[in-house]
Amino acid sequence: MTASAVGDRQMLPMHTKRTLEIIAVHVEGPRLSLSWRHSPRAWQAAGMTRIAPERWRLDAGESDVAVLEVPPALVGRRFEVDVRLVVRCPAPAHGAWHALTIELDGRRHWSRRIATSNPGETDSLDYHCRVEVPEGSGLRIRAMAATHGAPRQQLLIEAEES
Repeated sequence: MTASAVGDRQMLPMHTKRTLEIIAVHVEGPRLSLSWRHSPRAWQAAGMTRIAPERWRLDAGESDVAVLEVPPALVGRRFEVDVRLVVRCPAPAHGAWHALTIELDGRRHWSRRIATSNPGETDSLDYHCRVEVPEGSGLRIRAMAATHGAPRQQLLIEAEES
């Protein structure tokens, strides 16, 4: 399964000075995940100053691949990117492992495979980086999870402008 944060965009007025842009809706069973941000076009067009930093989030649930796409903007930006893979560790964890690979704009950026520990509970693999995005460019974050003997519970990508 693949979860992706791309799709139709809708402009929803929050109040007279803010506009929220819904960029993706992901539904899997009872889970619903929204990716959103304050629209830069709305505040720039109105001649206002920046209200809040961009925040992007994709919870892909038990999927093995998640893709978060941050669209281009008129200004350069810096993002703090966090990716988290959570797995359930079986009671006897004989040979169980989990791995996470991160691609930024189509290039492999980071990859790790570790033994799953904490039998009967959950284990995780986390990654954090800072990414400079020049004006007029977007950012594509792709996370790929692999497991053996430990079922995936959550694959989460977050990018927050700093």
